[in-house]
Amino acid sequence: ARVHMRIISMQKGGDFVSVFERLSRGVSAINRSIRETAGAEFMFNNHLGYIHSCPTNLGTGMRASVHVKLPRLSKKQNFSRKFCAGLNLQPRGVHGEHSETSDGV
Repeated sequence: ARVHMRIISMQKGGDFVSVFERLSRGVSAINRSIRETAGAEFMFNNHLGYIHSCPTNLGTGMRASVHVKLPRLSKKQNFSRKFCAGLNLQPRGVHGEHSETSDGV
């Protein structure tokens, strides 16, 4: 497992600002708690940004996902290869990167 901690903020609808603000408050609260209890903070480098165990998340350490329900389109035989790959998208299930899609989500 390459993730030491995963903080998730999600909600139905399209209010991305609220989702991001809640995530930001959560990350700040966790960092404050780490500082107060252990005298440490999230690892940060002025050149590289936030340090992670996964190099693809180096810098901000953030990854955003949007779940879209496309029941008819996702049933097409070459949905992943033709449609998604052509748009540089990665189809994933509602439970994250290694879960199966279901019901067109």
